[in-house]
Amino acid sequence: MAPSEEETKPENIDEYKDWLEREHEVIIDEANPNYYDSVTMTIKKSFESSPFWTELLNNLNLYSQEYTLEKREKLLLSIAPPELLMKSFDSFFLKTYRKNVLENSLYPNEPENGWILPNNWHSQITDTVRTMFVVKYLDGVEFFTEKIRELSEIHDKKCDISLEAREEGYYAAHINLHDIFEIPKRNWDTEKIESSIEIKVTTQLQEAIMKLLHKYYDERRKRLKKEERVWQWNYRSDEFSANYLGHILHYVEGMIMEIREKQRKG
Repeated sequence: MAPSEEETKPENIDEYKDWLEREHEVIIDEANPNYYDSVTMTIKKSFESSPFWTELLNNLNLYSQEYTLEKREKLLLSIAPPELLMKSFDSFFLKTYRKNVLENSLYPNEPENGWILPNNWHSQITDTVRTMFVVKYLDGVEFFTEKIRELSEIHDKKCDISLEAREEGYYAAHINLHDIFEIPKRNWDTEKIESSIEIKVTTQLQEAIMKLLHKYYDERRKRLKKEERVWQWNYRSDEFSANYLGHILHYVEGMIMEIREKQRKG
């Protein structure tokens, strides 16, 4: 549907719901979270029992041994299976608001990949089901990420990898593993869609700082208007301290890698 000529940008979640109904004939009611949870749980259970996930978990000890043989260090903090988490509907819905409106530079026209609406929600949002592996050292991130990429090729799964480095001091590898899932439809039938599972790989230090950063990162991405004073100059703020701590820790981890490599060569 084309945007209205007099359309104004929705400035909060309630206005966004009104906008969805007015511009796209989408009504957000109590049925939406229930259906979302049903679909997301189906995707989660399907991935949990997949050959890819089973083999990845079975290979953790092998990967750790290979890394230790090469680096003489421990790869993972734990070889216990990480938890597969489901994104809550509220967080998911907020993300559609960001993608459709807040971060859409083409607004009031559709974003580059089209409007994110109930008929394509689970195909457009890539982290409805997600998990995270924590490695001890910085070079373990790329080592383990490469193992996941190799395994995805063996299982013929499309795998998108990005090494995230954000101004907020956030550092992690993001892997989106695409697959076809059979999900329930609202009429009790089923359909097959392409969706993805997000796998993060980060370090022990970055996991710790991530928990501190999440509050400020979450608050900032909800803002419609940019702050007049950027956080980099507001040195009294908690956001300033937490964000730059993330950058400092990343630098320290790089120095640890450099010293370790020099000692090994020496």
